[in-house]
Amino acid sequence: MPLSPLHPSNQVSPKIQLRIKAAINGEQPTELLPFTGNEHQHKTQGISFSLKDYLTLVDETGKIIRSDKRGAINPKASNILARLHISDESWLKLTTQFECIFTGAVGTAEHLSEFSEHVGLKRTHGKANAQACLNSA
Repeated sequence: MPLSPLHPSNQVSPKIQLRIKAAINGEQPTELLPFTGNEHQHKTQGISFSLKDYLTLVDETGKIIRSDKRGAINPKASNILARLHISDESWLKLTTQFECIFTGAVGTAEHLSEFSEHVGLKRTHGKANAQACLNSA
């Protein structure tokens, strides 16, 4: 089985390491798309999610999927997932089985349909998984 984005072997992905190191200095890494904060704020190019929520979700997810720290997603992380419209169960599935669930483009069912139309595909691959795992809360 492929490794999840948060490696249970306690190895954090290089992109997460970059974000953590930059966050310690109150910055965002220039080589990655920045977090722009709450989705209701002024729209700029970036990820509509706060860096603090991202780091909280990474930390809490790591605590859940590590074999020596099994437990439940805490309420703080559950609230973040609820705002993303992703259930706790779907989040755990996405972080541990991502490569098995999605083999091509990834996004909500609506975005996958738009993508398929844009690239001229007759069938939208991954739509059922997107409906089951994303926007599931």
